[in-house]
Amino acid sequence: MKVFRHIEELNPFKNAVITIGTFDGVHLGHQQIIARINQLAKDNAGESVIITFHPHPRLVIQPDGQAVQLLSTPNEKIELLEKYGVNNVVIIPFSRDFSEQSADHYIEHFLVKNFQPKHIVIGYDHKFGRDRKGDFSLLEKYKTKFGYALEEIDKQTLEDITISSTKIRHALNDGEIEQANELLGHAYTLSGIVIKGLQNGRKLGYPTANIQPDEFNKLIPKKGIYAVRVRVDEQWFGGMLSIGFNPTFGGKHLSVEVNILNFSREIYGQRITLEFIQYIRDEKKFESMEALIKGIDGDKVVITSILQKQFKELGL
Repeated sequence: MKVFRHIEELNPFKNAVITIGTFDGVHLGHQQIIARINQLAKDNAGESVIITFHPHPRLVIQPDGQAVQLLSTPNEKIELLEKYGVNNVVIIPFSRDFSEQSADHYIEHFLVKNFQPKHIVIGYDHKFGRDRKGDFSLLEKYKTKFGYALEEIDKQTLEDITISSTKIRHALNDGEIEQANELLGHAYTLSGIVIKGLQNGRKLGYPTANIQPDEFNKLIPKKGIYAVRVRVDEQWFGGMLSIGFNPTFGGKHLSVEVNILNFSREIYGQRITLEFIQYIRDEKKFESMEALIKGIDGDKVVITSILQKQFKELGL
């Protein structure tokens, strides 16, 4: 799969089949659209192209509005789109200037000039251009002039996508990981750079990697303890993840830290990825260090058992 982050990087596409959207989370609803553009590309000896945006358009258009909780960062989205067989991903740097172009200009000078689409697959309610005046009917008006076929994503599919995205966010905020993963069609992921923490885990015999998420508005699931898989340098490990404030130590800042099982390397400054498998328990304040260690020992038994059943390759 090819990834383009600037319009200037684009090469001519062969019989491009394009669709446009945020594709946040790349969940089961999105996967229907991906399957459709991939099939159309195959039928026309062409290439599937997903056009998406960063930052999220709502952060630019409504910067003071309700915060967007991202299900996937750009890098996570790229990995998922590649998994589902997309040929090309174009990430457009979204700006207020971009949003202010007229709808007619958007069609001719953005879509047609840059992508020469053979097919455009778009939602019946998709809006674009200044004051969101562009829509499906305007694309239909220009399809003969610019020589593209146009296909509508039906209302039910789009409503299902919106409902699924909302359900996934609620499930993650409630610690319902298995429900979220079922709706996603894959494990929920969180990626970030390993930073120096307070090193309390090391004192307990359970050193942790503290993670700074790639994006400030990435959705962090409910506080508590989780069974996770951890990818380091393209290798997978089991892990015990803690999200919370470290109440036993009187912590005041939310931390995301993982004890990687059977792992002893220093990885400060590296980017690692977590796959959420199961919520284990709520965050808890223990009365003593000894009680905390005993609690973590118990978590390890439970988490190791869960991961052993699902992932033989972890070698736990």
